[in-house]
Amino acid sequence: MRMGVSQVKRPIRWGMVGGGATSNIGYSHRSAALRDRNFELLAGAFDVDAGRGHAFGLQIGVAPDRCYATYREMFGAEAKRTDGLQAVTVATPNSSHYEITRAALEAGLHVVCEKPLCFTVAEAETLRDLARAQRRVVGVAYGYSGYQMIEQAREMVARGDLGEIRLVNLQFAHGGGSQRVETSSAAAQWRVDPRIAGPSFVLGDLGTHPIYLARTILPHLAIKRLMCARQSFVGGRAPLEDNAVALMQYDNGAFANIWCSAVNAGASHSQRLRIVGSRASLEWWDEHPNQLIYEATGEAPRVLDRAAAYLYPQALEDDRIGGGHPEGYFDAWSNLYARFAIAMEATDENDTTRLESLRYADVEAGLDGVRWVAACVRSADAGGIWVDYI
Repeated sequence: MRMGVSQVKRPIRWGMVGGGATSNIGYSHRSAALRDRNFELLAGAFDVDAGRGHAFGLQIGVAPDRCYATYREMFGAEAKRTDGLQAVTVATPNSSHYEITRAALEAGLHVVCEKPLCFTVAEAETLRDLARAQRRVVGVAYGYSGYQMIEQAREMVARGDLGEIRLVNLQFAHGGGSQRVETSSAAAQWRVDPRIAGPSFVLGDLGTHPIYLARTILPHLAIKRLMCARQSFVGGRAPLEDNAVALMQYDNGAFANIWCSAVNAGASHSQRLRIVGSRASLEWWDEHPNQLIYEATGEAPRVLDRAAAYLYPQALEDDRIGGGHPEGYFDAWSNLYARFAIAMEATDENDTTRLESLRYADVEAGLDGVRWVAACVRSADAGGIWVDYI
């Protein structure tokens, strides 16, 4: 059980690029990183507007001389300090992720990056190789993977509770983009601009989350090939899609399907997954994250509750507030950052045993997300044909 006790010997000296006053996601990162005292926020280049970023840094307690105008200024100045940064979070729009993450690695920093890690597979492979060469951690902000019941689902699959995996049904289909919201929202506007968002909208922004959850729960399965179709229903968004569906075949013969959408009118979030095995099935919905539905052949359906004593120990490790209380988004993100901190400390100490036993969204997960989007776009733009995944 996580009780707010730090998972590392000393807090990781940490900074942020982006995540300032106008950021949708910055507070999620700060709340998660600081909650267990695994990180200490010491510096930041919080905004493209240097004055606004400096003012925001002061508001959240960063020293004036460590509120920087640019990330390059920050990396250079911090490298000269005896108490300089060890790690940085990149919480900026998609188009800058590769450049900033690469610069951070070259400066010898660990990195937590918003997804997508970058735009192309070649860029992602470059970051992976650089992280290995520098012996630095790159964590990717797949925050939903920190929910306790995802860990329970992973362990149930590993122990054979479901039998052989046959079908995987994935969905992340909200209705927030059913109308042309980008005309009044800057955050929505850049997500449908290919110069900033990259080669996709909902595939990259939404679909990579359940894809990573499936990878987390089913680490023994690999996608062999896929087929994708994508559409732009709201005018002005093409060539990016606001709706997409894909079929995937795993290397064991299992099949998966995914629906990603921003035009599911009336739906507030609607990220769901269902894993079907030869003996039983699991289902999880992120709007009700405390429950995992377990349906075994010949038995009454069961609803497994977060923090219950009957869960496997691996799931109970992520409990923060005991049974009966609703787990939330910030709990999941805090679990994610706790793992990032452990990975960073273990890497610095060359503790391979600790690293081998740790699951977190690493640079390979980031690469896999970029590869999946690229394969979906390749398939869809060729008329929805089957394409090899690797």
